[in-house]
Amino acid sequence: MSLKDQLVKEKLPVHVAVIMDGNGRWARKRGNSRVFGHRNGVRAVRAVTEASAELGIGYLTLYAFSTENWNRPKAEVDALMALLVKTISSETKTLMDNNVQLNVIGCRESLPSGVLKQLENCISQTSANTGLVLTLALSYSSRWEILEAIKNIVRDAKTGQVTEEQIDADLFGQYLSTAGIPDPELMIRTSGENRISNFLLWQLAYSELYFSDVLWPDFNKEEFYKALLDFQGRERRFGMISEQIKK
Repeated sequence: MSLKDQLVKEKLPVHVAVIMDGNGRWARKRGNSRVFGHRNGVRAVRAVTEASAELGIGYLTLYAFSTENWNRPKAEVDALMALLVKTISSETKTLMDNNVQLNVIGCRESLPSGVLKQLENCISQTSANTGLVLTLALSYSSRWEILEAIKNIVRDAKTGQVTEEQIDADLFGQYLSTAGIPDPELMIRTSGENRISNFLLWQLAYSELYFSDVLWPDFNKEEFYKALLDFQGRERRFGMISEQIKK
């Protein structure tokens, strides 16, 4: 029985988040530049997106570029931005054909105008799609997101739109960039690194974490199925004990 056939549809996560790591190391192993790794990483993005859509997973969030990544060498950043524009342009039709809706979280103001224009165009074209919601975290960090949420709550409190008594976890979540999106049940990180790297810190509070040694360009549908099967074998207790869950 194939890995895909072993999956139980009723036990699939509604939302999967992925830290796509290892492009640079994958390229170095082949004697090429880091940009070569990023280009080949697009195949893994396509594979995981297709697999999610085929399985009926509702939400897929990919950590594509962090606020800290702006500190990388300019040549690499410029190449990444150019690759992003090219990829979005070439993949828009595929997203439409597969009923996938594109979403973006992060500091859009810091993105180059060409990238922003291409993103907004694709978001607009796919906005009516009702299948998988594919979210790209671009120029994103969780600390930035949380600070922005606090600033906006303070702003609304000053104008009387929010009172101290109203502030709870649910209201705070409405101020995050992921408002309206369920928290990830599964977070996958590739390349053997075992850390969250400032990604969805609030939203990952009760997520199952899966760390793969596979470098991102080599992460294919089969590796994705492995992560999903591992998830389905776990008991999620949310602070309770097993006996309470099984009632």
